[in-house]
Amino acid sequence: MAMRLSRSIVGTAEADAVARVIVEDGYLGMGSEVQRFEEDVAAFLGVPPASVAAVNTGTAALTLAVDAAAPGAFGQGVRGSVLVPSLTFVASFQAITAAGCRPIACEVLPDTGTIDLEDAAKRIQKDTFAIMPVFYASNPWGLDEVCAFAKEHGLRVIEDAAHAFGCLHDGKKIGSFGDLVCFSFDGIKNITCGEGGLVVAFNEQDARTIQDARLLSVSKDTQARFHGGRTWDPSVTRQGWRFHMSNIMAAIGRVQLSRFEQEFAPARKHLAALYREELAGVEQMQFLRTDARDDIVPHIQVVRVTNGRMPEVRQSLLDAGIPVGVHYKPNHLLAYFGDAQAAPLPVTEQLFAQLMTLPLHPGLSDQDVKDVCAALRTALQA
Repeated sequence: MAMRLSRSIVGTAEADAVARVIVEDGYLGMGSEVQRFEEDVAAFLGVPPASVAAVNTGTAALTLAVDAAAPGAFGQGVRGSVLVPSLTFVASFQAITAAGCRPIACEVLPDTGTIDLEDAAKRIQKDTFAIMPVFYASNPWGLDEVCAFAKEHGLRVIEDAAHAFGCLHDGKKIGSFGDLVCFSFDGIKNITCGEGGLVVAFNEQDARTIQDARLLSVSKDTQARFHGGRTWDPSVTRQGWRFHMSNIMAAIGRVQLSRFEQEFAPARKHLAALYREELAGVEQMQFLRTDARDDIVPHIQVVRVTNGRMPEVRQSLLDAGIPVGVHYKPNHLLAYFGDAQAAPLPVTEQLFAQLMTLPLHPGLSDQDVKDVCAALRTALQA
């Protein structure tokens, strides 16, 4: 099999779980399996099950979190603005606009790729109600400072933790504390539901709003579905979306969660450490600075090519049969979000010109990583 940049690590256990839902349960939509998945994740994080809401994508999770935090009603003009680093997957920006709000593109720190709070402070506007730190490459860098910044300026904190399931910050699991925390469980994340996501809300009203909003804002429909029923006399008082998770997705997620601590997390940490070992002292490239590395369960392996030749280096690896990604094109350079900035973002644009992503997933062998590193060293020396 050709080397893959990322891939799903699934097998007979996941297939058996899906078969159980199909054959024994017979109900494929949102029901008791989703409830059990929420309970499993809540136990893993150490939060009440009522605080979590499983949804169909990480983008849906972000959209619902922004919607819950935003002032005003959806559809009645722009509801406010959200500070967000431009160096992120377009989902972060799309979620903000999908909730009727406006993203404000912010700079990132050059050595971490995470939001630059000094820059963000200059971009706060009268209608800014939240900051969305993005844990780029699974790194919750400066989260305490982000929370202090938010408190100082009266902002909500919506954590884009799509890369960071299972990561720790100051010894605490991401998602075990905070304001609103959003995970992605798509096919290549630290655990997968095939697709999927989850919101952890630490305010009871937010949690209720999100649980209803994922089901078209039909009041209390979550509990009805968890008990095998439906709401036949609905009460709907606000905008909602069809963002709920299915039993099939939850069945996959439950198996994946059971494999995470003993299988997936150690493998990802080991491979990331091997990259650093193999590339130690190599000139013309750098790793990003992170929180304590043992606290990081890396979703992607990013390096900076600092000699101005990233495109040539990347092409050399591609020519050698090694897949290399680019995470991500900054959102302020996308036509739809070109007006999301009030000033240039030179650090972000410089990083975009340097960053490339090397293969990382639990299906890689040590030899695979060594082969990638050997090809990278050759390309840098060319």
